[in-house]
Amino acid sequence: MTGAPYLNNAGIFLIETAFGLYILALMLRFLLQWARADFYNPLVQFLVKLTNPPLLPLRRWIPGLFGLDMAAVVLMFALQALEWCLVLGLGGLPIGIAGLLVLTVAELAGRLVNVFLWGVIIQALMSWFVRDPYNPLYALVNRLTAPVLRPAGRLLPPLGGVDLSPILVLVGLQLVLMLLVAPLRDVGLALLRG
Repeated sequence: MTGAPYLNNAGIFLIETAFGLYILALMLRFLLQWARADFYNPLVQFLVKLTNPPLLPLRRWIPGLFGLDMAAVVLMFALQALEWCLVLGLGGLPIGIAGLLVLTVAELAGRLVNVFLWGVIIQALMSWFVRDPYNPLYALVNRLTAPVLRPAGRLLPPLGGVDLSPILVLVGLQLVLMLLVAPLRDVGLALLRG
């Protein structure tokens, strides 16, 4: 019995963890910049310092578009594609360009939905315990989730003082994962095998 499958699994886990955490940091920076979060918030400063080394040189060649940091988008896409290449290589699966592109888009879309999903959960939990608008995490989570919670709040106003709009958003986000992201990932894997 050889230890190769165990080493491959450990390698895949480490690759997915390292790339996933850095892509998450880039995505949060992009989303918080898009949501116009307070730049002086210590959590935003942490993300900026963590992601500046690759982003600053990229911005020389990749300009922003409509106020969006396209260098961050390109870097997220490139890192996600590289992660898939490494994982597929360790898993012994072929790497096809079409499948790789679809898997990259599916993975980034899934990460984006999960950011909002966890943001809404954290915001709902914090609303029970922390109501300090000066708390750095509270301010960021509110700013981040406002684009998805505000429309849901208009659709489903509070009933008897209870705000059920986060539940509506969580159901909607889960449906996006099931009906959009999962089929897209399956298409990508089929293209790889195909």
